[in-house]
Amino acid sequence: MNVLGFLLLLLSWAAGPGRAAARPRPVPDRLVVLTFDDAALSHATYVAPLLKKYGFGATFFVCEFREPPFADKSKYMSWAQIGELHRLGFEVGSHTLTHRHVNKLSESELAAELDSVESRCRAQRIPRPVTFAYPGYDTAPRALPVLAGKGYRLARAGGDRPYDPATDNPLLIPSFTTLATNRQQILDALALAKDGRIVVLTIHGVPDYAHDWVTTPPALFEEYLRYLHEHRYHVVALRDVARYVAVKQPQPALPAPQ
Repeated sequence: MNVLGFLLLLLSWAAGPGRAAARPRPVPDRLVVLTFDDAALSHATYVAPLLKKYGFGATFFVCEFREPPFADKSKYMSWAQIGELHRLGFEVGSHTLTHRHVNKLSESELAAELDSVESRCRAQRIPRPVTFAYPGYDTAPRALPVLAGKGYRLARAGGDRPYDPATDNPLLIPSFTTLATNRQQILDALALAKDGRIVVLTIHGVPDYAHDWVTTPPALFEEYLRYLHEHRYHVVALRDVARYVAVKQPQPALPAPQ
């Protein structure tokens, strides 16, 4: 896609609801999205049971890391465990197959990464993902038409700010990352879920046995869940955000540039 085509794509999002767009609902205050990256083992063994206890929704963005290898099941979920997350009612989203950053991929390489995750989902009877998380939070203009063309409706990045559906592109949704060291930042961020803004949290392993620099300690994670529950937050999966966004229905793949 050339620069003109990319600008036209952005304008189509900014134009608001068209004939194929659903009318968005007003965003309620205290709306929070929980997202979990990298298929960490603790998502199945520890996180999911706690989320069910509180009745919270969540999205698990899965991939198959090459290092440490995905085959190490002391660190990562199996695809059977990922399938069980779906059967428990959680959303399974795509994080590329191999956690490759999209700014280092061609359009065809990104499409192949997405196809690989989708085929594994089919094997587990998981619905084809419609949400995506950018590995390393790296984005690239050429990724947007690939995602849109393959029917992805929402995509999460980083940025440490709340998401405003009225102004932000739904394929570039910002989020806050929970770490072992930023408790106050996260509590302050939750207070921003008001006036039409949605707070999206990115959480890795609880704990993270594969990448300890992004771990969230279990005690801290439980504190966040208690806080959300006691302050009556609406805690949902990323897919649920579509009802508050003028998201166009999935379109067929865009034609190749001339």
